[in-house]
Amino acid sequence: MTLQVLAQVSLKPFNSFGIDVRAQLFAEAHSDADVREALAYAAAQALPLLVIGGGSNLLLTQDVPALVLRMATQGIRVVHDDGVHVVVEAEAGEAWHPFVLWTLDHGLCGLENLSLIPGTVGAAPMQNIGAYGVEIKDVFAGLIALDRQTGELRDFSLDECRFAYRDSLFKHEVGRWLILRVRFALSRASQLKLDYGPVQQRLAAQGITDATPSDVSRAICSIRREKLPDPAELGNAGSFFKNPLVSQALADELKSQYPDLVAYPQTDGQMKLAAGWLIDKAGWKGFREGDAGVHKLQALVLVNYGTATGREIANLALRIQQDIFQRFKVELEMEPNQY
Repeated sequence: MTLQVLAQVSLKPFNSFGIDVRAQLFAEAHSDADVREALAYAAAQALPLLVIGGGSNLLLTQDVPALVLRMATQGIRVVHDDGVHVVVEAEAGEAWHPFVLWTLDHGLCGLENLSLIPGTVGAAPMQNIGAYGVEIKDVFAGLIALDRQTGELRDFSLDECRFAYRDSLFKHEVGRWLILRVRFALSRASQLKLDYGPVQQRLAAQGITDATPSDVSRAICSIRREKLPDPAELGNAGSFFKNPLVSQALADELKSQYPDLVAYPQTDGQMKLAAGWLIDKAGWKGFREGDAGVHKLQALVLVNYGTATGREIANLALRIQQDIFQRFKVELEMEPNQY
């Protein structure tokens, strides 16, 4: 066996909250063969297999009685190029933001709005990551996943992934599919999506009137750095709660009480509320208890100031959820996966 398996490994370096729990066993996959070896080894040890990427969408509340497999596969390749439309395939272990920069360096448009999102390529479809008007589903060209039950490889199309807001088939069948590589449909022709006011304002402030994809990426990076703490400096998982979808009737009721309510109409008739606005309005921004808290500049971000446990952060999240429901009759859903 070429896979190196270690025992009792601290996962603190492998989750962006910086929670110090231990994996019973730990390994890194650098190839498809490593993945298959890890599956076989976990089965032989009668242990579950927990697959992680960058650990940026994970809240660890206890030691992990499993073989934790960190996807560390590397590789980016062009699989189709007709001069305008380009399909790029990246291995699951590629870090997301450096991959976005790679596409921009190669003159490709499509991923710039998703700049500076933490995590890895393989995790991106699971969550259908999105920002500033673009989601993975908008640039998705397919992916290869390993069926953990049969050992077979399957090529997933857009429809088969069942993408929805911060959701996909893979979030509901976590124990079955292991994403190995993902393809993206990009373009050499700029087709910028600049619907979000903050992006337009940032470009205008920089004196940019004819923006390139790289200009948009830099603008979004500067906005995100101002709004979101760097996990290397302050443990966090980015946006902790999804923006909730509510009925038009509830949104109207809330609007009558709170004229400054932030809400966006959806194509299905529902309204998407800004979770950060709700949490801020309830007075949680800047709250701290021990080393678990809510970021002082962004109410949507829960943070670990140093030695908070995953359980303490989870309990804080629960208190916020209960308070928001009591005040606004709105249910908040966590974004990070809790273990």
